[in-house]
Amino acid sequence: MSTEVADGIAREWEALGVRGSFLARNIDTGQELGFAVDVPVPLASVVKVPLALVVLDRISAGELDPARPVSYLPSAGSAGPTGLAAFRHPATLAVGDLLLMMLSVSDNAAADLLLGLVPVPEVDERLRSWDCPDLRVRHRLHHMYACAAGACGDDFSLALELAVRDARTGRHTIETLDPAHASTGTAGALVSLLERVWRDEISRPAATAELRRLMGLQVFAHRMVSELRADSLRYSGKTGSFLHLRHEIGVVEADSGDRVALAALTRADRRASLAPDIDLAIGVAARRAFEALRS
Repeated sequence: MSTEVADGIAREWEALGVRGSFLARNIDTGQELGFAVDVPVPLASVVKVPLALVVLDRISAGELDPARPVSYLPSAGSAGPTGLAAFRHPATLAVGDLLLMMLSVSDNAAADLLLGLVPVPEVDERLRSWDCPDLRVRHRLHHMYACAAGACGDDFSLALELAVRDARTGRHTIETLDPAHASTGTAGALVSLLERVWRDEISRPAATAELRRLMGLQVFAHRMVSELRADSLRYSGKTGSFLHLRHEIGVVEADSGDRVALAALTRADRRASLAPDIDLAIGVAARRAFEALRS
């Protein structure tokens, strides 16, 4: 049954012109289904989940104060449509609120401010120490846009065209779409991370509990959660979008006690900044997987 569900999802994605990886795992039974689970993929904003865990680990260890104020200047900030990245005037937020902005509305500027406190090499090394070898953090969020602008100027329609072309040829004009240089992860590594967070088997319980709470506050509901809306279900997740990349990871919890961790990492084979059919396909995949894996 699980193989049939996974094969069906793969066929539907291929028919839409989507390449990608998918994995769903019942956290308590270990049953899973998916495909291409070990393929490294640039993470875009999904990288904010391991970043948040490292920051929360520092907080729970007493090494970083969540009330510490951090100032933001738009002239030095990151590109992005939400949160501080969209601000036009200086602002000051506490570390804890930067985490909220980063995970709830995928604020790139908040992420880069946190990386100013916990640098990229430290985040990457902490993941190594936690035995997460297939999760790599290599750059700030702003670097994605800087690399695209370096290749295409301000013409992001051209950047999208290059991203699609390069995905077909294996070339990478935009460095942060190259798995050798990007912040990357696999569906398998991301689901394992979520499983360990939900089972309090990584970092410290205070850190994992806060990460679960913050992921439950994500405001975007157009992908994985689109087919999983019910009073009996709770969803905690994180999207990631950049050019032709449309990702989401998360955990579905039911009142019955079922808990399923999911990762959908997709690359569209078309030049479209909006693709609601792909977003819906991710949601359909999540629902089918959840239903197949319920105990």
